[in-house]
Amino acid sequence: MRDFFKAQKRPAVGVALGVMLGLLTPGQSAQAANPLELNFGLFGPKYDGRVKECEAALGTITNQFWEKESTFWNSSLKITAYGRIHETAFRPWQSDNIPRRYCSADVMLSDGKLRQVHYSIIEDGGFAGFGQGVEWCVTGLDRNWAYNPGCKAAKP
Repeated sequence: MRDFFKAQKRPAVGVALGVMLGLLTPGQSAQAANPLELNFGLFGPKYDGRVKECEAALGTITNQFWEKESTFWNSSLKITAYGRIHETAFRPWQSDNIPRRYCSADVMLSDGKLRQVHYSIIEDGGFAGFGQGVEWCVTGLDRNWAYNPGCKAAKP
């Protein structure tokens, strides 16, 4: 028959030797970054605040609205007309933030209902940071609740 206690002593000796060896080995001290490791080539954002006027985003909103409704919601709704287009805010927060122009407008949909659209035009907010980006929400048609409640999160 095998001696259970003898088999258990061997791993304990190995563990003890490992701990002793770890304690006696000198550790490597931390050093400062050398000049090649510094972030000398990275610069902060330089926003000019050149954001297009509210009317410039209407074509983008019309296309994206039609694409979203037809692709994701199997709906034939389209934006047919805009009215009362006005700016609600420009750079409403600190000057360090990304410049945005907030706008609102009335939209007529293909179902004959009049709704509101709230949107923002963002400097360098396009694909991969190139060009102007547009975020928008049509009140009552925020079906995935991205700007809920009532498109409030799309406003400044």
